[in-house]
Amino acid sequence: MELLYMNFYVIAFFTLGTAATIDIDSNNLDTVLSSHELVFVNFYADWCRFSRMLAPIFSQASDEAGKQFPGAGQVALARVDCDKNPDVAQRFGVNKYPTMKLFRNGALTKREYRGARSVDGIVGFIKEQMKDPVHHFATTDEMEDFEAKKRSIIGYFTSKETKEYQNFESLAKALKEDCNFYAGFGEVSQKERLSGDNIIYRPTGGDADMVYLGSLTNYDLLKAWATDKCVPLVREITFQNGEELTEEGLPFLILFHKKEDTESLELYQKVISRSLIHEKSRVNFLEADCDTFSHPLHHLGKTPKDCPLIAIDSFKHMYMFPNFAEIDVPGKLKSFLDDLHSGKLHREFHHGPDPTADTGKPAQTQPTAPPTLAPELKEKLRAQGHDPDELERQAQEQLRRVQERSNSNSGEATTVKSIFRNLMPSEHRYTLMDRVRDEL
Repeated sequence: MELLYMNFYVIAFFTLGTAATIDIDSNNLDTVLSSHELVFVNFYADWCRFSRMLAPIFSQASDEAGKQFPGAGQVALARVDCDKNPDVAQRFGVNKYPTMKLFRNGALTKREYRGARSVDGIVGFIKEQMKDPVHHFATTDEMEDFEAKKRSIIGYFTSKETKEYQNFESLAKALKEDCNFYAGFGEVSQKERLSGDNIIYRPTGGDADMVYLGSLTNYDLLKAWATDKCVPLVREITFQNGEELTEEGLPFLILFHKKEDTESLELYQKVISRSLIHEKSRVNFLEADCDTFSHPLHHLGKTPKDCPLIAIDSFKHMYMFPNFAEIDVPGKLKSFLDDLHSGKLHREFHHGPDPTADTGKPAQTQPTAPPTLAPELKEKLRAQGHDPDELERQAQEQLRRVQERSNSNSGEATTVKSIFRNLMPSEHRYTLMDRVRDEL
């Protein structure tokens, strides 16, 4: 009888809905995650002052979310005491407190929450995540009116009640940050459904559509295909996603180029897909706007006028690829990346060129204007607890040293301290745990 009452309590707890924050441990983790469409989890530690500051806010947000989404199995806000449940924290790669992660239908979404630590911010985020990410169209003209800046996945279905569409909808929720999703039904989609329901990928830039040839009832296969199309090999780094990218812990290989210079970007993408795609698990291939990220260029003794150029940021140092014009010389860019992995770039930074290296005198570097930080970057750095004025001073001093080194007879490659490490999670916002960083 006691067991019967216990089962009834568990069923009632997860089906009737509750505004209370759920405490998660290793025993109920999978049950909680699988019992709700969305579970927003706060990973915390009682001794962390940032966790203590968030606690009442998170509790109030949980109450408000319960009012906004009272339906059974819709939304739950939960928390994990990482000191008591280190296995749960380790399972989800938590290395700072507090960390807030979103789970959808039991699966961890790839982007953790970095928005405002306020009731409105958290509840607003939940509401945004609950919106239907699929744009429905009734006519071809209507579909063309939708935003086309992102890559798009377009589905043509008989109705919304099919298994094929349900998989499409789940896919849209999983990849909503990376692609736009559109769906047409009935007559408007008839000509695209000659052999049944159909899905295509439409890239930006006017390239040809690509048809999905697998089974639409196989979600894992469909997601693998769409992820390959929606998540590009080369991603753009911005102030908004910089912290997220640094947390992946992989060195950056960055193309700095002008926004309008699409030719250099296409060449960079081509070289990477042809000869460096196997490095995807060890390096983040990125592109950066020269004007937005002029500060790192100044540290390298360069300005936006010198773009395009390529550099590696290992979170320890930045190393500049000697000559962008040689990017498509077979093996040249790969050799540069190999020198990072082997430690050669790091070794030469401290001890000068290897005996076998070319020690010819580099071209004279002309003086450049003192580096200044863009207003947007200053705001980002202040929010992370940095002093922008001090960083500008350091940049000016670094620029002077780079120019002196470049104009000397040492033959050293242009190498400076890492700049993008400043976009890592701030010690003024998180309690950072010990982490292993690439020391190259």
